[in-house]
Amino acid sequence: MMGTSTLGSSSTVWCGEWFKCKVERQRRCGMVVRASSNTASKGLTNEECEAAVVAGNHPPAPTAPPVPKAPPATPVITPLTLCRRPRRNRRSAHHRAAFQETSLSPANLVYPLFLHEGNEDTPIAAMPGCYRLGWRHGLVHQVAQARDVGVNSIVLFPKVPDALKSPTGDEAYNENGLVPRTIRLLKDKFPDLIIYTDVALDPYSSDGHDGIVREDGVIMNDETVHQLCKQAVAQARAGADVVSPSDMMDGRVGAIRTALDAEGFQHVSIMSYTAKYASAFYGPFREALDSNPRFGDKKTYQMNPANYREALIETQADESEGADILLVKPGLPYLDIIRLLRDNSSLPIAAYQVSGEYSMIKAGGVLKMIDEEKVMMESLMCLRRAGADIILTYFALQAARCLCGEKR
Repeated sequence: MMGTSTLGSSSTVWCGEWFKCKVERQRRCGMVVRASSNTASKGLTNEECEAAVVAGNHPPAPTAPPVPKAPPATPVITPLTLCRRPRRNRRSAHHRAAFQETSLSPANLVYPLFLHEGNEDTPIAAMPGCYRLGWRHGLVHQVAQARDVGVNSIVLFPKVPDALKSPTGDEAYNENGLVPRTIRLLKDKFPDLIIYTDVALDPYSSDGHDGIVREDGVIMNDETVHQLCKQAVAQARAGADVVSPSDMMDGRVGAIRTALDAEGFQHVSIMSYTAKYASAFYGPFREALDSNPRFGDKKTYQMNPANYREALIETQADESEGADILLVKPGLPYLDIIRLLRDNSSLPIAAYQVSGEYSMIKAGGVLKMIDEEKVMMESLMCLRRAGADIILTYFALQAARCLCGEKR
């Protein structure tokens, strides 16, 4: 029967009638039909369906969708002869997701947090949504919120009482100081939290500079490095995972590595501020820590924003001295520098989306000039695309909530 030419033109009718006859024959012979759910729904075994197709009786299927019509007055043209049409890989959300080259996750984010000795959280006027957090309560709560959405790395910046500041910044290595106390507290509550610390004298200096200032205004390099080594060891002893010299003194990475190893802290990493520029984007940060220089500026130790190749000199020095991570600061205005370091080093690259970048996006959002959330996410993706493995950003909590699908 299957090979005859008497099969009906409609495969649906044919399959249905053939199956009815087969069942009737089996019923008469006392056979029990035990078909699978697939066979029962289609009426045929797989072999019988194949035989039907071979015989030219194809089962029905939906027709192809109609070709969408162009708007009226669209010119009728001969299509361009193109062997490559990149838009083919962008034509749907699923295509775009499949071919996306850069990804962003909460694990890529490091959350900078300001802390102070008080119990109350104090808002920072120039940085909407950011606070000087009380180290006992507000800071712990903020860290817990960040961990809930996958951000498990933080970096601490202290607002030190003026009475504890001095020209040589000795409070920086006080093991009962604000930062070491805070590290011990956080490690007690969150043992697997990754804590980055800032190694520099400016929060502790009565002059507001990253190093010791000579009476003629010169920042003393080697004497400052001596202090920074003691600061890094004190932070490591408290439980810091990564110490981050942000001072831009020459030779400080190698000296800190030697000091850490001598005290048994071979496991503590160094994230060097490799290319830290003398930028105008730092203004809100200095308000947050009340650490503006009392005189002069930081151009004799931070890099000239006009310089590109100089970043390679700093990269080579930091690598040779034992840095584990190289950081570029600021972030978005220096995408070319991030890419330069990425192309010339196999070490992880960090980017710092600084306070000025954060505040501009926040201000634009408040004024309804931009979509704050979309610009925030795009800016972070741009930093990743340029080559940053991790991003220090005040948007860490907000961005992670977006990535996790939480509504604002």
